[in-house]
Amino acid sequence: MAEEIRKRMFTFENLVNLDGRALQMILREVNNDSLTMALKSASDEMKEKIFANMSSRAADMIRDDLEAMGPVRLSEVEAMQQAIVKIAMKLEEEGKLVLNKIGGDEFV
Repeated sequence: MAEEIRKRMFTFENLVNLDGRALQMILREVNNDSLTMALKSASDEMKEKIFANMSSRAADMIRDDLEAMGPVRLSEVEAMQQAIVKIAMKLEEEGKLVLNKIGGDEFV
């Protein structure tokens, strides 16, 4: 059962594996304050992937907000990341994008 759960898992950091079009679709559904909070503990690779898929003006604003943001509770950051993952899953359920889950089917 644990293996099955692992196969179906999709986390915030898995967003880095999405193509630009899918990521842009998700980002359109997320407000900048929520995204800034979610990126607080994200890897540099994740931040750059997200910044590359938004306007340079919006990316600069979020970079500035991240630098100015003081300490925040990890639980708040994780809650925001989960909210974004839920948006991605909702878009997948609607058939608007395909999420590559760990151990999931590969597409060619």
